Amino acid sequence: MRYAFTLIELLIVVLIVSLVYFFGFSGAELGKPVPKALTPLNLKPSIRNTDLFQGHATLLCTDKCSKCYLRRDLNDKYRPYSNRIDLTGSVAYTLSRDDHLEKIEYGRFRDEPICLVIDFYDNGSSTPIVLKQQDKVYFLPSFFGEPKSFDSLSDAETYWLNNTQLVSDNGEYY
Repeated sequence: MRYAFTLIELLIVVLIVSLVYFFGFSGAELGKPVPKALTPLNLKPSIRNTDLFQGHATLLCTDKCSKCYLRRDLNDKYRPYSNRIDLTGSVAYTLSRDDHLEKIEYGRFRDEPICLVIDFYDNGSSTPIVLKQQDKVYFLPSFFGEPKSFDSLSDAETYWLNNTQLVSDNGEYY
């Protein structure tokens, strides 16, 4: 009486399972993460995780922030940002010399008005900026902390000024 499989029978089973796996799952990409849409709250991590980021990058958006371009460094060409973008209608603000928010006028790129330019550096910092969309205002800090959302420009301005004051008053910073 025989109670075991022969070596040939085991090899045939392994071959059949391998062929089923190869033809059935070779084209499927399991677990591939789908990139999130670029928003003010995930702008920095999204750019830092892209293939084009290698120590320094500049994000430039045109056409009312519906199209964005990314370049690796100052000497590189801008390439279209290929993932989804949820920055449409954003207006960029910065602090003026007298500590008030003022709208940034960037100029034109490929004959379209530029609505946003942000530099990202290898030390984790970026250009500090306030972005206003239809119903929300976002403060994107330079280095410390996460982006914050506010209901008004004045709230974002106050937070930016207080945040800057706290960093400059901290003697342990350097």
